[in-house]
Amino acid sequence: QVQLVESGGGLVQAGGSLRLSCAASGRSFSSYAMGWFRRAPGKDREFVATISWSGGSTYADAVKGRFTVSRDNAKNTVYLQMNSLKPEDTAVYYCAARHNSGSVYDYWGQGTQVTVSS
Repeated sequence: QVQLVESGGGLVQAGGSLRLSCAASGRSFSSYAMGWFRRAPGKDREFVATISWSGGSTYADAVKGRFTVSRDNAKNTVYLQMNSLKPEDTAVYYCAARHNSGSVYDYWGQGTQVTVSS
């Protein structure tokens, strides 16, 4: 089992920045790729970014160039640095863990709310 706890959400003005953190406990953190997803009001959950155990990352087009995902395997933590935030970034943000040998995100955090005001 892997337990994930997100933090760092809040209210920010458009153009501002936030950094989300996701602390993992349980099995070996470095065995998992980590992903960030979000769900905006009235919309389906969507992919935001992912980072492999070795640090390779992929981003959704909507956040590319503005968001940066990183991880600290020594601290069992993954981060999402969000810059130049827009009102359309308002959502509940979730982190998730996918075993390196798997294709499905098996473990999810409870989510943290990000609200961007115009």
